Amino acid sequence: MKIELNRINEAVHFEAAGSGSINVHIEGSPELGGEGQGVRPMELVLMALGSCSALDLIQILKKQRQEIQDFSVSVEGERADAIPAVFTKIHMKFKLSGNVDQAKAEKAAELAVKKYCSVHDMLAAGGVEINYEIAVSS
Repeated sequence: MKIELNRINEAVHFEAAGSGSINVHIEGSPELGGEGQGVRPMELVLMALGSCSALDLIQILKKQRQEIQDFSVSVEGERADAIPAVFTKIHMKFKLSGNVDQAKAEKAAELAVKKYCSVHDMLAAGGVEINYEIAVSS
């Protein structure tokens, strides 16, 4: 796996390209010269955790023939006050609607987050406390 990161302007705005044709804009905070044109690196970490878990969760529920009409996940992280300001705690909230059995969704979330998500394992190995909740509505 490889990415390319190129500086876009005189500030701290970068464009990252992965294996596909989609590019991601990344930028530092205003204190570093950011101009609000990209996602901050630590936000990308939360996005990686949320999307990694979500992809697996949806796949598991599809295999169980659960009918998902809508899906979202919100991810909040708490960071250390020291430098480097690493994440100490992360909380994810999965929201699903459709014809989805709550018990199956809970088991699928446990598997998706704790067994299949590589991002979770990397963060947890570094001492980050990660928890989640799942809300299912019809």
